[in-house]
Amino acid sequence: MAAAKKAVLGPLVGAVDQGTSSTRFLVFNSKTAELLSHHQVELKQKFPKEGWVEQDPKEILQSVYECIERTCEKLTQLNIDISAIKAIGVSNQRETTVVWDKYTGEPLYNAVAAPVSPGPSVPVAVVPSGSSDPAAVTSSVWLDLRTQGTVETLSKRIPGNNNFVKSKTGLPLSTYFSAVKLHWILENVRKVKKAVEEERALFGTIDSWLIWSLTGGPNGGVHCTDVTNASRTMLFNIHSLDWDIELCEFFEIPMTILPNIRSSSEIYGLMKAGALEGVPLSGCLGDQSAALVGQMCFQDGQAKNTYGTGCFLLCNTGQKCVFSDHGLLTTVAYKLGRDKPVCYALEGSVAIAGAVVRWLRDNLGILKTSEEIEKLAKEVGTSYGCYFVPAFSGLYAPYWEPSARGIICGLTQFTNKQHIAFAALEAVCFQTREILDAMNKDCGIPLSHLQVDGGMTNNKILMQLQADILCIPVVKPSMPETTALGAAMAAGAAEGVGVWSLEPEDLSAVTMERFEPQINEEESENRYATWKKAVQKSMGWATGQPPANAGDPNIFCSVPLGFFIVTSMVMLIGARYISGVP
Repeated sequence: MAAAKKAVLGPLVGAVDQGTSSTRFLVFNSKTAELLSHHQVELKQKFPKEGWVEQDPKEILQSVYECIERTCEKLTQLNIDISAIKAIGVSNQRETTVVWDKYTGEPLYNAVAAPVSPGPSVPVAVVPSGSSDPAAVTSSVWLDLRTQGTVETLSKRIPGNNNFVKSKTGLPLSTYFSAVKLHWILENVRKVKKAVEEERALFGTIDSWLIWSLTGGPNGGVHCTDVTNASRTMLFNIHSLDWDIELCEFFEIPMTILPNIRSSSEIYGLMKAGALEGVPLSGCLGDQSAALVGQMCFQDGQAKNTYGTGCFLLCNTGQKCVFSDHGLLTTVAYKLGRDKPVCYALEGSVAIAGAVVRWLRDNLGILKTSEEIEKLAKEVGTSYGCYFVPAFSGLYAPYWEPSARGIICGLTQFTNKQHIAFAALEAVCFQTREILDAMNKDCGIPLSHLQVDGGMTNNKILMQLQADILCIPVVKPSMPETTALGAAMAAGAAEGVGVWSLEPEDLSAVTMERFEPQINEEESENRYATWKKAVQKSMGWATGQPPANAGDPNIFCSVPLGFFIVTSMVMLIGARYISGVP
């Protein structure tokens, strides 16, 4: 029997979507933007200490290869010819820091890792420092807080009247960005320090690690990054679009280990192994920039919010570099070609969005599955005055307050798990409102609607709450994979590939689901004002100093309390004696 003829769908483009919790490979039709097939692999994180988060770079790389192979198998089963895949784009978790040996291809960083406090109910993987276990080799995930002391030390070296870090990078000095993580690694990991001295070490964010490995690794791998990922390292000058000598000296980072900076859309190299060997890698965008492109926010003032582990709201400011007076970041949105202009964005990030749902599931046991939160919230339709501020690792935009910690307040005897679930969803929406308010003040043009994407947007209760709290419509594309789509668009549009047109008239129309506000503005403002009160109460918990008399279990270290207890005991004994009670 003759083999079935392979379907020809026109040029296809693949996209690696590498995130904190999983890796995916997706394949799109470049003419219709239709998603044809994909595969996903879950990833592990390690939590040896409170505030430390790490992942294994080799596991991440292996997951990319696995996703590509499985997706190609699925396409073959669908009778689609994989030779039609003409390019591959990469979208990645940003800020996560990897250092590896350029001669062996092995990551150099032995694990010292863990995220926002996992709590006693979460299994903790502890790998001793210096372990030879391959799983011990890790990369610093963006939520990692180990560098708080480093940030405090470095901040003292910035002149009060000349914050050159902020003016050059658009970023506040924070544990969030790669430079302080890399500074910490160079200071604390002897193996890395030695490799740098011997000129064997290479540094990169996840995109760099993947592109270098996929294009040959030690055998001619291309060591590069794109402008969007470079702009999140805190070593990149967003005006000159290059690594900055003053910044590298300030963070004590040798420039020889940094990747070459490229645009977001050009051929970096060819796949050197696997089912797609020989296919060009030609698109690279940090995940939030990729989502901005995938949502087709190419006009000044267009904005999108991605709901994932965290929440990320980006507003395109065009070729103008807008600096925020309200706690937002100035970042590179994209540069779609070597000779194309760079576009900038204002960004507000919320550290805990989908992560709060996971916390309710894994730490409190309120949920059996993450999807169950929608059902619980729907059962009550209100938080009953309960407010949840999930500042597990401090508050990000617009506060940038590392001393904050999570609180649940407004509890009464009637509060139950349904109300807490509802309050958790509201918290995601309130945090988005805070960022949007700051963005409106900086840009001076209030948004008429908010475009949304990410896994949490499948929750219709959340989307309706978001519209109610923002008092504007929320618009969700029917095809939710906008991050991967953005990476695919950049790859397909690259010079030398040319299978995806980014001209406005050629972009495929996307069907949308629209959520209109259903409560009056006064009620929305009242709820928002109460949320702001709760936020204030979350601040100042983690001061970095142990409280006075910490570790002294003697209750009588409090004189008034000790006096009260002693006198109460005397009165009780006296009363029993007088009444004759034995």
